[in-house]
Amino acid sequence: MSKVYTDIQAERQRQDEKWGKDRSRHPLEWLTILGEEVGEVNRAVVEAHFSEYGKSCWWRYREELVQVAAVAVAMIECHDRNIWEADT
Repeated sequence: MSKVYTDIQAERQRQDEKWGKDRSRHPLEWLTILGEEVGEVNRAVVEAHFSEYGKSCWWRYREELVQVAAVAVAMIECHDRNIWEADT
């Protein structure tokens, strides 16, 4: 399981380098970002399942799942920095 966490941490660092470290966003914005990443997981599964290359395409599914996990971690970090009020 440590490889999973190592991969998620590496992806978080990559995201911080690309988008900046302090990404304080409203939960609705984060939900949109997470939804986009989940959509990429869906696409990877469909493409791998229906691909003429078969199993060779499943690496992308895992890669996209790591990105989903990294975004979820970023969302939690943002939440912990900015405890959101129920009416925001």
